[in-house]
Amino acid sequence: MILLAIDWSAVGIKVLQFILSFSILVVLHEAGHFFPARWFKCRVEKFYLFFNPWFSLFKKKIGETEYGLGWIPFGGYVKISGMIDESMDKEQMQKPPEPWEFRSKPAWQRLIIMLGGVTVNVILALVIFIMIMWVWGDRYIPISKLKYGVSVDSLAIKIGMQEGDKILAVAGKPLERVGTTGSEIIMNEAKSITIERDGQRMELAIPAGFINQLNKNRLQGFTYLRYPMIVDSILPDAKVNGPALQKGDTVLTFNNMPAYWYFDMSKALLSAAKATPANVPITVLRNGKDTIRTSLTHIKGINYGMFTKDAEDVLGYKQINYSFGEAIPAGVAKSVQTLTNYIRNLKLLFTSKEVKPEDSLGSVISITNVFPPVWDWQSFWTLTAIFSILLAFMNVLPIPALDGGHALFTLVEMVTGRKPSDKFIEYAQMVGMILLFALMAYALGLDIFRIFRK
Repeated sequence: MILLAIDWSAVGIKVLQFILSFSILVVLHEAGHFFPARWFKCRVEKFYLFFNPWFSLFKKKIGETEYGLGWIPFGGYVKISGMIDESMDKEQMQKPPEPWEFRSKPAWQRLIIMLGGVTVNVILALVIFIMIMWVWGDRYIPISKLKYGVSVDSLAIKIGMQEGDKILAVAGKPLERVGTTGSEIIMNEAKSITIERDGQRMELAIPAGFINQLNKNRLQGFTYLRYPMIVDSILPDAKVNGPALQKGDTVLTFNNMPAYWYFDMSKALLSAAKATPANVPITVLRNGKDTIRTSLTHIKGINYGMFTKDAEDVLGYKQINYSFGEAIPAGVAKSVQTLTNYIRNLKLLFTSKEVKPEDSLGSVISITNVFPPVWDWQSFWTLTAIFSILLAFMNVLPIPALDGGHALFTLVEMVTGRKPSDKFIEYAQMVGMILLFALMAYALGLDIFRIFRK
């Protein structure tokens, strides 16, 4: 039943976006190791997108390097001669060092090679964010535009919120953008939020356990945009049984359920999708005075053929455009903000009593699900930039098997003048890989559990 309820076309689009995004990130990250290695005369034996245990989907040797495509979409690698890496090539390490090997190079060259991937990911994120600011600018709905307030779900009701409340601040910090309330509550471990109700400003306390539930729900079940459902267009193929719908009609009921507000319309659509009735009754208000009753027929491929105005059309939005020169500092600021927020969230895993790893960790399934169900280039490049800066941060952590672990050993060597033994690095690499694969397996198990929990 779970498999039948999945929209596989949307899943396919998400998967394609994930594969393209991470292919770009992995290839450029590994190129960040590949080119410095070649500049310093190291032999690069393999350059792979994705991992290839037992077999490869594609491989071709050009010069001394084998280029290939693996079948496990968890990353990629370059195999540099004389380096203890994912390949765990112990046989090569037992032989005397050759001039073209990584281990024969000076420490400063090895450090540059190891940090090349992280450097490229940082540069890539900066470039993408700068280009996003230049091409699309910054567009959002300000909190001040929520003239109808918010719709409340179960979590909001628990802390005393009501329909139409306007959220003004979290932990005393005024909010500027719609869509940031939940994340600000979690990151600040807020004890209260400030709302406006019927023109009066009020403080609502956030009880213990609320943040844990909000994080576990992935910010769902709290508040949603509240704006009326106004008909924007009707497809020519739509089948209307009764009076025709017109642009500007305001929806009152759908499938005999309240549907005036966005949140109510979402529930009505979900109810209709589960029941799949042949005809769905709909009531609309025309010209602010006439009530029109009609019905729509569900048609495969076009749904009901009716589209309503989105939040930006009804509420309004703020658009900030940047020249190329202005986009540079704006893109840099966006990169810094993204990394800062990630570090703040990561810190909560170790310091917060309510933000728990089992509710926050996710595998490729969670990452894929972040992409929108329709192809949107702005969202695609924004997410790619975010993942690029996060990939750089994760790789620079001083953990064996990651670039940061190798870099740490090299820095110790440069400071002390003593190089760790190959056997020590080999064991450290092995421990690091076991920890990383265990973490990946744990995260994948959590995602699978969440799917069946639904």
